[in-house]
Amino acid sequence: MRVFLALVLLALSGLSHAEIKTQEIPYQSPDGTKLIGYYAYDDAIKGQRPGVVVVHEWWGLNDYTKRRARDLAGLGYSALAIDMYGDGKNTEHPKDAMAFMQAALKDSAASSARFQAGLDLLKKQPQTHPDKVAAIGYCFGGAVVLNAARQGVPLAGVVSFHGALATKTPATPGSVKAKILVEHGALDSMVTADNVAAFKAEMDKAGADYQFVSLEGAKHGFSNPDADRLGHGDHGGPDIGYSKAADEKSWADMQAFFKKIFG
Repeated sequence: MRVFLALVLLALSGLSHAEIKTQEIPYQSPDGTKLIGYYAYDDAIKGQRPGVVVVHEWWGLNDYTKRRARDLAGLGYSALAIDMYGDGKNTEHPKDAMAFMQAALKDSAASSARFQAGLDLLKKQPQTHPDKVAAIGYCFGGAVVLNAARQGVPLAGVVSFHGALATKTPATPGSVKAKILVEHGALDSMVTADNVAAFKAEMDKAGADYQFVSLEGAKHGFSNPDADRLGHGDHGGPDIGYSKAADEKSWADMQAFFKKIFG
């Protein structure tokens, strides 16, 4: 009997188990800027699956952003964390983050092109179903994916986590093709009540299919466990903070949203 059990355990140990595969993929934007994508997928899933672009916070393509790509891969998606700054650079210093972000947003056309380059890269991966692609973004990245939706980029949906809502290029009637989910911290001092009201009015006027979730007690950066440290560190960081409840609620909302848009 012992020999039999040992053989059973040995056979089971050889069965295929889910394993998240990751790799860095160099690519570039149309202006020649060298970019680095972080790709993740579950190799136990066979064939194509929906893809999700992940756009980083103003800190840049850091470990947190990469972890979110792995989390999505664990849910069965083909996930690519894209690089909006170039060379995969990132920082924990607010002044550097601000400079990186302002440089990336200085030319809106170039910023849109960098997002599109990342989207194209994700669609080229053999694990990605090219007709089933969404995008999520955090903070700065939330603004990036919302602007992509405003511009009519053909995405199934976009999700903004504590993202900036103001824009210089508002949506126009019929321009928004993607469904939109906004996860906003009710105590976010970096996105004003006027910003929220203006965003909702813009979406209503454009006829967009959107959901706006206000998370009680949550500040800007609520999804990132490093937010408390980055907001109150030696560098005198911004007014941000982590909320476990808001993090979990917003992630669950995203999963339900994806199940709806991807069928």
